[in-house]
Amino acid sequence: MKYSIDHKSPIPLHAQAETLLRQLITEEQYQNGMVLPNEVDLAKQLAISRTTLRQAINKLVFEGLLIRKKRTGTRVSSAAVSSKSNNWLSFSQEMKLRGVPIKNFELHVTWVLPEESLANFFEIKTDRKVLKMERVRGKPDEPFVYFASYFHPRVGLTGDEDFKRPLYELLENDYSVIATLSKEEISAKAADAFIASKLKIPIGSPVLLRKRFVFDQGERPIEYNVGYYKADSFIYTVESTR
Repeated sequence: MKYSIDHKSPIPLHAQAETLLRQLITEEQYQNGMVLPNEVDLAKQLAISRTTLRQAINKLVFEGLLIRKKRTGTRVSSAAVSSKSNNWLSFSQEMKLRGVPIKNFELHVTWVLPEESLANFFEIKTDRKVLKMERVRGKPDEPFVYFASYFHPRVGLTGDEDFKRPLYELLENDYSVIATLSKEEISAKAADAFIASKLKIPIGSPVLLRKRFVFDQGERPIEYNVGYYKADSFIYTVESTR
């Protein structure tokens, strides 16, 4: 099958390649385990560099949609099928709707060097520091979630902001950065020593891991967020229309 992108479009080539890949992985042949087209051949067919194509692939690998292995190629992850929620709410809004009073137990803001996967998602180099915000939140008598958020340097955050304010309201009002798209993944895992200490639970206790990838109006990445919830404290609701 022939694939193409529009080289005259104002949309960056890597973004067009990403859109093409997202379309490819929904096709039945690739959902059934068929290897995606070879990087060299696909880059040649699209008339783009392998670096540009790899940038798009890395983003989908980071999101868990693709699995890349040496000598065997790139395949669609068996966990790639996900649900989209129409009610994207902040944590505070979610808890307010459920009538749950919230207490902030910890708040830490630091500048860190991103791991390669995070740098690929942000499309930056690993020697460029990003702002990391960590929070432990919960009911007045006990914590039930640990969050870690990483922000693209392009956003302009300094670390001196009042992060007790609603995050996306802060970004929009203070930095004119409008979060318009959120992609999420939910999975289960056992709490390691770090998460167990934050949530005051035994090591190995079940927790829900929620990853959120947030983009602006131009579908540029602005935030990567991970949240670890006590298993009995979180309900994920999906609203679908047909």
